[in-house]
Amino acid sequence: MTATGDVPGTLAPGTAVIVISGPGGVGKGTIVERLIAADDHLWLSRSWTTRERRPGEAPDAYRFATRAEFEDRIAAGGFLEWVEFLDYLQGSPVPEPPAGCDVLFEIDVQGAANVAARYPDAVLIFVDTVDRATQAARLRGRGDSEERVAQRLAKADQEVARSRELDVVRVVNDELDRAVAEVQALIDRARVRARGGSD
Repeated sequence: MTATGDVPGTLAPGTAVIVISGPGGVGKGTIVERLIAADDHLWLSRSWTTRERRPGEAPDAYRFATRAEFEDRIAAGGFLEWVEFLDYLQGSPVPEPPAGCDVLFEIDVQGAANVAARYPDAVLIFVDTVDRATQAARLRGRGDSEERVAQRLAKADQEVARSRELDVVRVVNDELDRAVAEVQALIDRARVRARGGSD
């Protein structure tokens, strides 16, 4: 493991931390899947969630937990950050990546702010769609109810406003291959900086 020292979440020198956030339905998960599949040295910190798995969602997309399991881990200090989001709990566990791997978080924008407070050199990437109509179509396409779509769209406006308070790099997911390439370039630059180089 690259977690070192007595402080939970202390990472080995030279480890880059990348945070991808953005509203629900903008394609963050698809971008992350592409990045992880193509890069053996990028380790995804799997968020915990108490919500039910969506139809077609990979069993390892999250650590699906009961509320009791989640609350026990909170009590044990096992999360960098966690939030009650709509009607469920979700959080980022203390990262313990394999040796030689950089850490990637896929979390909401408030979680990104919390991770940045713990890792000031983290690169924050905020993914969004071209417009809310596109986001709504993607949410419906993944099986969200109309009520949940409305909740997600309202939440998106809040997340965009919150992101403006942070030092984020915005990536518009209008074309998947291009968006993945843009995020990969940001990761490459983060790695150079983490290892003491310049970009």
